[in-house]
This record gives sequence, structure tokens and C-alpha cells, in this order.
Amino acid sequence: MTIQITSLAVTDATLSNRAALLAEQLNLELMLPDAEKAQLILTPNRLEIRYPQLGGPVFIDFVSGKNQHRRQFGGGRGQPLAKAVGLKNGANPIIIDATAGFGRDAFVFASLGCQVTMLEQQPLVAALLSDAMQRAETDAETAQIISRMQLHQSDATKYLASLSEAERPDVVYLDPMYPAREKSALVKKEMQLLHQLVGPDSNSAELLNIARKVALKRVTVKRPKGAEFFADQKPHVSIESKNTRYDIYTG
Repeated sequence: MTIQITSLAVTDATLSNRAALLAEQLNLELMLPDAEKAQLILTPNRLEIRYPQLGGPVFIDFVSGKNQHRRQFGGGRGQPLAKAVGLKNGANPIIIDATAGFGRDAFVFASLGCQVTMLEQQPLVAALLSDAMQRAETDAETAQIISRMQLHQSDATKYLASLSEAERPDVVYLDPMYPAREKSALVKKEMQLLHQLVGPDSNSAELLNIARKVALKRVTVKRPKGAEFFADQKPHVSIESKNTRYDIYTG
């Protein structure tokens, strides 16, 4: 099931001009907040999505919360995620995160010193990412990290195919939509929203194939531990953590 968000609401009249510009960019209708509808909401503190079935609002925060905890206590360059993209012996590979989502892994890469380009096709998710980056740019602890992150609202397959030889990254990182669980209550609200906004993957083989052509060193695909290989392509090697497997394709 996918959801349609067709309106943007603002909670403070002083934000009306910004809201009007954002609504025009995203082709949304400006409305008053409606607790019965799924809406994009602009507040004085952040941009968020409110969807009644999910309970509280969904937003991205690179400064505090889970991203702050992961930055401070996530294991640094020794964590499996870092090893999976080749962060060793002082190397800081240039990475394209072709399925950025809420940007959590991209933020880890940037916090460890990598230059990261995030690609996100879904316009509303890209808007949440952009808003979170703007807020993090003003925080002393995250400003330098954000300076290593770029965002493009783009179809990943088309973007990768358009790269020149000089623009090819060291690593293409893919975190495709995990298979839907039968017990949706077990899925965190952010992931529920992402599933319902983006829908199922439809071009997995095409995306992996172009990623393998473009990446100079490797393609890393994040999968649930025990899941089938992405696009039924066996990796050269895998790195496992407690609940996650990173499949690595070299060449």
C-alpha cells in the first residue's frame, strides 16, 4: 500500500512565505493542519510528515537523537558499516549513497570523513533530508559533517548512468527497501512511512548493474541478515553484524 500526501500545512503564520515556496516546489496544496490527513507540516523547528496511522510525526534530525548517539557511540571506523565501504588504513572513499532514505548511513560515512552524495528519488523524503541538513549546518558539532554531504533529488539509475569518468565514485552504497514484514507493528514508524511513500523496488537488477559499472572500487548492498541476495546476484564477500549483512561487489 502506498500513501499520497497532497498538501502542506504551516503552524506559524510567519512561515507562510517559506511554506508557499515549498508547496510550489513540491506541487502541494497549502492547507490548514488536519489531524485526519497525511500532510507535510512546516513548523518553526522543522519540516515533518504527520500521518495519523503512525502516531507521532516523522522527521529527520542529524543533530540529536539516534543520529547523535550513533555518531558518538557507533563504533567509529571499526564498525561493520565502515568496513563494508572500505574505511581502513586511513582511507576515506568518495561514496554515492544511491538510496539515501532518511540519510542515517550517509551521515555515518560523512562523520567518519567521507565525501558523500545522497540520491533520493521521493520528493517528500528529499525535502525532509534537505531541511535536516540546513538545521545541522547551524550546529557547531555537525556543521563540518554536513559540509561533506550533498543531496540530489534524483532517480538513482539515471543519475549513475549520467556520470562522467571523472565523476565516478569509489563506492556506490545501496540500502534497498527491505522485504515487507508480515507483522507491520514490528516495523518502526519511519520505515512504515518510507515503505508507503516509496513502494516496492521495481528496478533492482538495473540499479545494481549500473552501480557495478560506475563504482571504481566496490558496490556495497545492505540487507537484512538471512535475506536473499539483491537482484539475485551473489556478492564477492559479505560482512555480517547482529541483524544486518553487507554484500560487497568488486568489479
